[in-house]
Amino acid sequence: MLEVVDRGQVSAAHPAPLLFVHGAWHAAWCWDEHFLSWFADRGYHALALSLRGHGGSSTDKPLNDCTFDDYEADVAAVAATLATPPVLIGHSMGGFVVQKYLESHEAPAAVLMASMPPQGYLRSGLRWLRRHPWHFAKMSVTRKTLPYVSTPELARERFFSPHTPEDLVRRSIERLGEESARSGTDGIFNRPRPDRIHTRMLVLGAADDGAVTRDEVAATAKAYRTEPEFFPRMGHNMMVEPGWEAVATRIDAWLSTECL
Repeated sequence: MLEVVDRGQVSAAHPAPLLFVHGAWHAAWCWDEHFLSWFADRGYHALALSLRGHGGSSTDKPLNDCTFDDYEADVAAVAATLATPPVLIGHSMGGFVVQKYLESHEAPAAVLMASMPPQGYLRSGLRWLRRHPWHFAKMSVTRKTLPYVSTPELARERFFSPHTPEDLVRRSIERLGEESARSGTDGIFNRPRPDRIHTRMLVLGAADDGAVTRDEVAATAKAYRTEPEFFPRMGHNMMVEPGWEAVATRIDAWLSTECL
């Protein structure tokens, strides 16, 4: 059973639902903090799922064995319950999942927020190895990753900007969950195929992102024949960081004027 948080309903101005896909260690809660109600208040049907083994979603096999094909199937299962194909909005690992989904599914549009690039996880993994070689070694042995992103210092390094209030960092840490160890290697080899994807994209990045580099955001935009847009003084978790409303407003404007 997949957890789905559902807000609002479609309107004449916004006939396509919005389906939000979270990143690693997160769940639907990160969208429900601000985005779902904000978009629902503006006439959208906004939904966020928790991928299997995340948040309130169950999994029929160990989380550590879950792959991007499994996560893509979760997105497809929720999308199939909707009357019309949804706009996909993916953050971080969720952006990677959205790209995989769009290889074989139609969508009116998609938004990638601080997304892992179609080139895969290798560069990200190497950065983590250089920054924290001992953490990386322990993760490889234990297949547990949560301890290495869930202290205030490590969470701020990866998910938040230097300007993020400490209480927001700590509240977010309390809601993080374990991630599939398999996803790290799967993200190296099971990469998206941009040549198979023709959905219109909005590609957004954060200027103070500790997880996805500016070059990676630019590479994602280039792969989908568009230009990246960056938000200043913002860390990786663009949907909960101070300034999140500017991100939501940009997505709304893009959908309203260019796509829907």
